Amino acid sequence: MKPLPFLILGLLLSLNLKSAAADFEKRSVTIFSDGVRMAGDLYTPKGTKADEKLPCLVLCCGTGGTKARTGNQTAPHFAQNGYMVLAFDYRGWGQSDSKLITVDPQSRPDAKGEVQVKARAVRWQMDYADQLGDIRAAISFIVGEPNADRDRIGLWGTSYGGGLVTWIAGNDPRVRAVVAQVPGMGAGRSGAKAQKTAYDLLTKQARGETEAVPFETGQLGGKLSAYAQMRSNPAKGLGFYPLEAAAKIKIPAFILDASDDELMNIKDNGGKAAEIIKANGVEVEYHVIPGITHYGVYKEKFQEVTALEIAWLDQHLKKAPAAK
Repeated sequence: MKPLPFLILGLLLSLNLKSAAADFEKRSVTIFSDGVRMAGDLYTPKGTKADEKLPCLVLCCGTGGTKARTGNQTAPHFAQNGYMVLAFDYRGWGQSDSKLITVDPQSRPDAKGEVQVKARAVRWQMDYADQLGDIRAAISFIVGEPNADRDRIGLWGTSYGGGLVTWIAGNDPRVRAVVAQVPGMGAGRSGAKAQKTAYDLLTKQARGETEAVPFETGQLGGKLSAYAQMRSNPAKGLGFYPLEAAAKIKIPAFILDASDDELMNIKDNGGKAAEIIKANGVEVEYHVIPGITHYGVYKEKFQEVTALEIAWLDQHLKKAPAAK
């Protein structure tokens, strides 16, 4: 159940979302993650003063998501409500550069440490280890902005990105609030059977008995098979357990699910994470939007969902003490 005052506030805010386009400025930025260039878009409220410190929000996409789509849809609404917002593409996704794998054995580096190689670009990988690093790089970038209040850094993640931001929220002390919508928390991935499968795959990859990075293998199955370009590597998920990380979260959290989510059991994912956080005495707001499937948060309920998130962030991030 949604608290009535919170719901009314959210619905009132939704009336203002349509005017977002006129109230923000946007510029392209480059973020380095392990030396790889990631493409980002930085959104700021129009008219921000040179000495003004703003609460910040880093947006983290879901499966196949990009700043050009998820960011362009979502970021302007947060920016027009007073937030500095960074949307970015993970390494090898969207407009970001790729990691490279050398095709042939490398020659010895020259005096400058340089080599000439033939390489293959690593694209569209669901690589938990790399993408956690990418999010930390994005946080590091935004705290370096002159208008950023490094004491008011928030994370927003959707779907696959919802699990990523949950892990970061439990492990990165710079984060002061987290929003995870329709999050995939990897329920069952930490079980003994799943871990054995991942370790067996890791052994084959290390011995060259299968692709070290999935290009031909690793296609997503079931309802996610529509993301034909994506590849999953379970071996890179070892140690990435968002539900375990949820037990370490000490900051306010907002989790939102779709009642008819067709991609996951919400009780075992977002609902379970909310239970874990609440059990530790940490403030958590959990909402289930009725009558929609997973993608309804981007479509018919986008206005309502975004308004609820803005209202919550205004209370738990924007009104936090500003840096001096």
